[in-house]
Amino acid sequence: MSDDVRPHPIEEPRLATRRPVSRRRRHVPRYVLVALPLALTGLISLMTSGNALRPFERIITVDGKMASKSDYFKDPEVRRLLLKHGIRVEIHRLGSRGIATQSLEGMDVAFPSGQPAARLIKQREQRSVKTASPFVTPLALGTFREYAETLAAEGVARPQRAEGGGDSLYYDLDMKKFLKLIEERETWDGIGYKERSARSNSGRVMVRTSSVCESNGAGAYLSILAFVKNGNQPPGTEPKDTKDRPGSDDPVLDIAAKVKPLINLQGMAADEQADSYFSDEGESIAPVSLIYEHQFLAHQVAFQRKHHRQDTRRVLLYPSPQALTEPQLISLSEQGDRLTQLVDTDRELRQRAIELGFRARFSGEDDTSEQLNAYLREHGVQVPTPNPDQTKADAPDLNALERIINHVGDCPPVRKDPDS
Repeated sequence: MSDDVRPHPIEEPRLATRRPVSRRRRHVPRYVLVALPLALTGLISLMTSGNALRPFERIITVDGKMASKSDYFKDPEVRRLLLKHGIRVEIHRLGSRGIATQSLEGMDVAFPSGQPAARLIKQREQRSVKTASPFVTPLALGTFREYAETLAAEGVARPQRAEGGGDSLYYDLDMKKFLKLIEERETWDGIGYKERSARSNSGRVMVRTSSVCESNGAGAYLSILAFVKNGNQPPGTEPKDTKDRPGSDDPVLDIAAKVKPLINLQGMAADEQADSYFSDEGESIAPVSLIYEHQFLAHQVAFQRKHHRQDTRRVLLYPSPQALTEPQLISLSEQGDRLTQLVDTDRELRQRAIELGFRARFSGEDDTSEQLNAYLREHGVQVPTPNPDQTKADAPDLNALERIINHVGDCPPVRKDPDS
């Protein structure tokens, strides 16, 4: 067979194989490398603070009716400290007197700003309640320097000595002399204000207060007025025989009638009044406003931190006789017990109270002023000094105080707790 017709051998098909491609090394994105140290730092911080497992722990919510001292529980740092212990506080804002007279159903705690309301609440409770008195703060009058200097020139106020000299932030106020100016319907210009200011003010000398029907601060100020007008004794303690006394047969209402013209009532909460005083328009709103010492001190610390100086335009008048407000946290449930116990014993919460201007008093300790004074000095704020006249305006008993408040404030009827 010739080569032309001989069949050619057929090769077996070859399977083509691809060479394995060498895997390229994957690079970590740059933004991940940048963020990694921050994430590690955050994790370490959470672990050292004990909060690493916080999202997996049970957080309890404590509901509370609170008055003006609710600003303590509104503070972000206080909220953080409470959350560290698994507690979140839900605030239901109400005046102290409203807390004491309205229903507390569904609440875990009540936090009125003073003792009269606290006593009313404890009288209503069917169970033995746990309480905490974490701090105290004096009642005071916030004003502006030219007004304080005018009162000082009249012999009604006296500036406290500032360490190192200079303008003082604090004045002691003689309430008996001050009330005489109000009773005689004196005007600020009439007692020399326009001689100390580039402006004039023909308005009457008066103190602007929050509503006595709701506010503990206004009720405490009313107690000072009643105490002074009753010869430095609380109304309701007079002898029952009143035949030789001028006026009606009811000494309590006689005093109420005398103090009603001395008070300029505003339908607002105590903390709202402080906001007005510290606002840029504060001086045009009211020359003298009823506030608490802690609000003034916290403002001065914040002002010093921001401006590196004290706010010498605003000054504080300490009334004599004096009134010290003692807020009381009252537990109404087991969850409330937990919060009350923590507030009474935790040292971080105590320190934060001092930083907010309160005279802290935890677990029976009594160094309320010295720790606050040290904090003020550390932050460049003048320390207030005690008035040599330590007369305290004792509040009337609850019944007498309620009658005076209702007469002065023309308060609406109290909504009674259906469970009481």
